[in-house]
Amino acid sequence: MSLKAGIIGLPNVGKSTLFNAITKQNILAANYPFATIEPNVGVVEVPDKRVDFLSELYKPKKTIYATFEFTDIAGLVAGASKGEGLGNKFLSHIREVDALCEVVRCFDNSNITHVNGNIDPVRDAQIINLELILADLEVVENRLSRAGKKGKLSGDKETIKEINLLEKIKETLLADKPIRSLEFTEEEDKILKSFNFLTKKPIIYIANVNEEEVNMENNYVKALKDYASEEDASVVVISARIEEELAQLDDEEKALFLQELGINESGLDKLVKKSYDLLGLETYLTAGSDEVRAWTFKKGMKAPECAGIIHTDFEKGFIKAEIMSFEDLKKYGSELKVKEHGKVRLEGKEYVMQDGDICHFRFNV
Repeated sequence: MSLKAGIIGLPNVGKSTLFNAITKQNILAANYPFATIEPNVGVVEVPDKRVDFLSELYKPKKTIYATFEFTDIAGLVAGASKGEGLGNKFLSHIREVDALCEVVRCFDNSNITHVNGNIDPVRDAQIINLELILADLEVVENRLSRAGKKGKLSGDKETIKEINLLEKIKETLLADKPIRSLEFTEEEDKILKSFNFLTKKPIIYIANVNEEEVNMENNYVKALKDYASEEDASVVVISARIEEELAQLDDEEKALFLQELGINESGLDKLVKKSYDLLGLETYLTAGSDEVRAWTFKKGMKAPECAGIIHTDFEKGFIKAEIMSFEDLKKYGSELKVKEHGKVRLEGKEYVMQDGDICHFRFNV
C-alpha cells in the first residue's frame, strides 16, 4: 500500500526544489513559471528507526522500507479550472493522488519571480483552493445535467440518491468551501469514490521558508497557519533549500547538519508523519533472516486484511497471526527473550492490527 501525494502550488514557490530534495532526483527547477509541465513522479522510502533496528538485529538479505510516492505537478494559476496556464491538464494529474501537499511561499527573495508580484501566502493558498473548487463544481454540474434527466425519467432510487448527494456538494462548492468540509456516510463515500473530487482529498500546507527562518515562525507562516486552522488542516514548515542540502549527505552527516541547525528531524520526516496521520495510516513489520520489511495499513484493519497486503492467499487462508510488539523486542533484545517473558501472542481473525506489531502470519490455502 503505497501512499500517493501530489505536490501542488503556484509557480515559483519551491515545489520542484522540494521534490528534487525529497526524491533525490534532478528535476528541472527554474525561477520562471511553467518550468515543469509534465508531472514528475518519485518514490521515496519512509524513514523508520524501527526498520533500522530490526535490520541491525536480524542482518537480513533484504531490508525494505514502506514507500511514499510524490507527484510534482506543474504550477497552477488563477483560471486553471478554465484552462489558464495549461490548468486543465495539470488538474487531471491531481485526481489520481491520495492527498494534496500544497506548497506555499513564505519567504522573500527578489531574485525569484512571484507570479502575482508580491508575497501573500493566504491569497496564494486561496487561489489554488478556489481553482480546485471550480474544477470540482464543473464535474458536479456536468454529472447533475446528465443524471438529473435520467433520475426524473426513470425514478431510479440509486440515481436519485446520487443527485441529492451532488446537490448538497454543489451548495458547498458554491459557498467556496471544499468537499472535505462535509461529512459523509459509508454509502455516500462509495457513491463519490469514482468522481475523484479534488477538494475531497485531505490537504497539508507546506510553508516553504528561507534557511535561516526554519526554526522560527515568520509572519507569513503565522498567516498561513491561521488560514489552515479554519479547515483544521496542518501546516508543515520546511526549507526546500535545506532539504536539498540534506539530500546530498549520508545519514551521519545529515544527523550532524540537523544538530547544527537545531532541528530534530528533516522536513521530509515531518511531512511523512503528518501525511500518515492525515490518511489514518500505520505500519506493521515482518522480520527474519531473509527480509525485514515495513507494511503500511489503514488504522482499524484486522489481522486477515493486513495479511492480505502481503499476498491475497494470506488473507484467504488466514489461521492465526503470531505477534510481538516492536517495543518488547527492543526491550528484551531477541525473539527468544520476548517468548521467555510471555510477550508473543497468537491472535485470530478479529484482532485489530496495531502500529509497530511484528507479525508472522499462519495460513493454509
